[in-house]
Amino acid sequence: MSTATMTAEPTARRRARETVPWGRPSVYLVATVLIAICVAPVMYIILGGFRSNSQITVDPSGLPNPWVVENYTNVLTSPTFWTQFGNSVFAAGFTTLGCVTLALMASFVIARYEFRGRNAMFSLFAAGLMFPITVAITPLYILVRTLGLTNNLWGIILPQIAFALPTTVIILVPFLRAIPKELEEAAAIDGASRLGFFFRMVLPLSMPGVITTGILAFIGSWNSYMLPLFILSDSEKYTLPLGVQAFASQHSVDTAAVLAFTSLSMIPALLFFSLFERRIVGGLTGAVKG
Repeated sequence: MSTATMTAEPTARRRARETVPWGRPSVYLVATVLIAICVAPVMYIILGGFRSNSQITVDPSGLPNPWVVENYTNVLTSPTFWTQFGNSVFAAGFTTLGCVTLALMASFVIARYEFRGRNAMFSLFAAGLMFPITVAITPLYILVRTLGLTNNLWGIILPQIAFALPTTVIILVPFLRAIPKELEEAAAIDGASRLGFFFRMVLPLSMPGVITTGILAFIGSWNSYMLPLFILSDSEKYTLPLGVQAFASQHSVDTAAVLAFTSLSMIPALLFFSLFERRIVGGLTGAVKG
């Protein structure tokens, strides 16, 4: 390679870096405004919990001065909050486990096997996306009551699994379909059964989609309000969304305490989503490519 060529390559790279478009300032301005609109209410609620009621009355949009930590400590030392927190963890955990397990089995069959009605089955799951839980809340309540699951956490877990299945299957099918058939044939030659191939090959390769759907199912269950409102009547069985509503009714004049309770109720979901944000984006991207 000549000296002139070696000198020309760094120059070309430098010019390429100089001509990279960084976007228009208006795009960044719009993005900043949208981020502020999303973050501002959350920050207002969190900071509002560190204020007193008099501070909120005098200056509703001001910063805490002085900072009042008792609002949060009172909530954290309340047995009611931890009972409702445990109920939310129980409901969200089993909803996620049941949804991902059933969706994996259904997606594996749809993606890997040829049979009559396969496309119709996939279309049925896709059609389920058009029916939110609020549309079916009345017949769903009647069904849950008939099964004797009213005022029971399983009365909200089972319907949440059913309504989370369409989204989970739609995301997982492309992951399972993208696994080469040659890999399955090689595993069969090595003596692996269908279940062995599923657990040893399919499950690890589809883990990004599994994590993505698990996170979405967990957050959806954690934030669920309509279904627990209809099914649960005992305050000891309340999940945190219902607990926030009940706490706000009981302490309607204590705005700062209500803001503190609301902050602690939503922080777990926010942290969970923030920690696994890249997993969600990567999983959805893989589903689209597949």
